[in-house]
Formats: sequence, C-alpha cells, structure tokens
Amino acid sequence: MASSLPEELDWSVPAVMGERSVCSTEVPAGNKASFRKTSLSGRDSHVPSSEVLEAIENVIQGVLQSLAQKKAPVLTVANRTDWRNIEFKDSVGLQMIPRCTTKQIRSDCPQSAPRFALMLKILSMIYKMVQSNTYATKRDIYYSDTLLFGSQSAVDHIINDISCMLKIPRRSLHILSTTKGFVAGHLSYTEEDGTKVNCTCSATAVSVPSNVQGIKNLISHAKFVLIVEKDATFQRLLDDDFFNKVSPCIMVTGRGVPDLNTRLLVRKLWDSFQIPIFSLMDADPHGVEIMCVYKYGSVSMSFEAHHLAVPSIKWLGLLPSDLKRLNISKDALIPFTKQDQNKLASIQKRPYIACQPLWKKELEMMAASKLKAEIQVLTSLSQDYLSRVYLPNKLQFGGWI
Repeated sequence: MASSLPEELDWSVPAVMGERSVCSTEVPAGNKASFRKTSLSGRDSHVPSSEVLEAIENVIQGVLQSLAQKKAPVLTVANRTDWRNIEFKDSVGLQMIPRCTTKQIRSDCPQSAPRFALMLKILSMIYKMVQSNTYATKRDIYYSDTLLFGSQSAVDHIINDISCMLKIPRRSLHILSTTKGFVAGHLSYTEEDGTKVNCTCSATAVSVPSNVQGIKNLISHAKFVLIVEKDATFQRLLDDDFFNKVSPCIMVTGRGVPDLNTRLLVRKLWDSFQIPIFSLMDADPHGVEIMCVYKYGSVSMSFEAHHLAVPSIKWLGLLPSDLKRLNISKDALIPFTKQDQNKLASIQKRPYIACQPLWKKELEMMAASKLKAEIQVLTSLSQDYLSRVYLPNKLQFGGWI
C-alpha cells in the first residue's frame, strides 16, 4: 500500500505545573537586565561539557559576588508557565519569547530560601556528573535525599528551571528521564554504548532509549510514523501485526502524556527520515491535548521547542466527525465532565488552533455534542475494525487533517 501515501503531497505543514509560593520579583519583558535569551533555538541539542561547567561556574560566581558585596544572592529564572512569555510559530510550535518576564528566587526570603538552596544543591550534583561523565535520572536525584527534596515534582521543576536558566538542554546536564514509551516497527539503530537494536525483529515493543541523543545509524524503510496515545491500542496494533500488514511503518506510544524521551524520539525520527507522522488519539479533550504536546510542544518546556515539537504531525483519528460518519451509537459514547468542558474550552483558545481551521471545526463538533469516545469504541463495529478497516482506509484515502 505504498501508493496510499502520494509523494506529491506537501507534508511540511508549516501543562502548566503549579509551584509553591516563592518570594520573587517579576521583571517585565524588555528590561535589559532581566534575563539572557531564553530559547534554545540557536543552541545545538548537545552542549560540550566545558560549556556546561562554565555556565554553572558563572552562576556560582554571581552568588559569591553578591555575598562579597554583602547582598543577598538571588537566582533569576524565566516564568516558564506564563502564556505571556510564549509565542506561537507554525514552523516551530510554542516557543519562549527572547525577552520574557522572569522571577527571582531569593536567598533572604523564608518562602524562597529553601528553593534557592535546592537549586544550588542540584547545580552541584550536575557539576560533579558532568566532570565525571556520569549520568543520573531525575528519580535518582530525588532518591539521593528524599527528606531534603521533599517530592519528585519539586526536583522536576528545579531541573527544568536550571535547564532554562543555563540555556542548556537537560540531557547535556547529564540528567536522563525515566522512559515509559515504546517503539515498534521498521526501525533499527545503534545505542550510544554500541548496542544494536532492531525493532522490526522484536516480537514485542522496544522501550524508547533513555538517551535518544546518543542513538545513531538509524535505518528505516517505513513509509510513515504512527503515534498512538494509549498502550492498550498500541499493543492491539502490535498483536495484529499492523506495521507489516498495511504498509511499512514505525509505531510509537508515550502511553498517555509523553515523557521527554518519547518526544525526543519522535522529533529524531522526523529529522532523520522526513516521512509523514500521524497521530491516533481518543476523540476527547485529553487526547487532543496529548496530540498538541507532540505537535506544538508544552508551555513549561517551550524553551526547548526546537528540539521537541514536530509541527508537521497530522491528526489521523479518532476524529469527532468519524463518529458520525461511522454511525457510532450514542450509547457507546461518554458524556463530557465539567473538567472535559474546561479542558476543551482552554484548547480552543490556544494560538495554534486559529491556524488549523479543520481542527477548529472538529473541536467545535466535539463541544456541541458534549460527548467523547475512546478508540476502543471501534470494536462496537467489529473486533479488528481499527487495524483491518479504519486505519487502512484513512491512510489510503487521506483521512487526516
């Protein structure tokens, strides 16, 4: 079915985390003293160790200079979760503006002093790892002193703040994410330690590498990449041998909201092969949100948009209009909750929806019906309808937006 993906088509279409209260001074955008350029767009995905060490030393030097002047040291970080600091560019996704507003984590404020100390502690750990060329996961860092850090989320927030503050990707800080995603299909590659991985020969899915940046020699004859929202759907397609039956493809799942490594892998597949990438999500606000993270990135990680987002991703299904077209019984659909309504209303207001009229129409259809559906609803038509009929027809006749 290689002919189902015509070469003449143009494929290149141009989670806000809460934080504890801190004593901070917001610096308006445009203030020359506010912050260094925050986006990593001009930065290669790998930063030499010498530059990482120098960047950390500069931060510590600033702290020492403040102490020498008998001033309370502060650390200045970008307001990563503030939409006012985000701009949308259809070729990049959500990215942080160069002169964004910032906040100061002060050492002389009872509320923010603990966070200030934790940032210095993690900077110290990163410095030692870079020096010794060792790596750790965010989980490793948390469990190195659970009483000190308090929670995993506190560690996660601080690491992202440090990455943004230094303008250095997290993997160059020698911090790895715990991988939960899977990949299967027509793909082989070599891991950083020389291990050869062949996803095609594997009877089961392969875990997404913990160091995506380090993989090389990627080889694939796939015609497209299929991102699957849920693990259950992914496993069903794997059992049905979907990546061989329809057309050679690569299947990826983040098993819900994708972790950093899964997003990095999808971006690497796009950069390496420049083949169409389709998304298969539930027809609900949560599924749309997940698809938007893959396609346009997230607000909290907007400073790494150039390395994470893949704006060329297409929405293959499950489309709200598919439910009507396939005469899915309303009894098989799920009523919206108040949370669903709020989530959808939030998505509809986002800047990238305005440049996607077909997406906008589908979301309006979903909002009007106040009904949602999981991909498994297709089993009401037949047990193997998804792999035997739905996906082959969609891919053959261009049923994506």
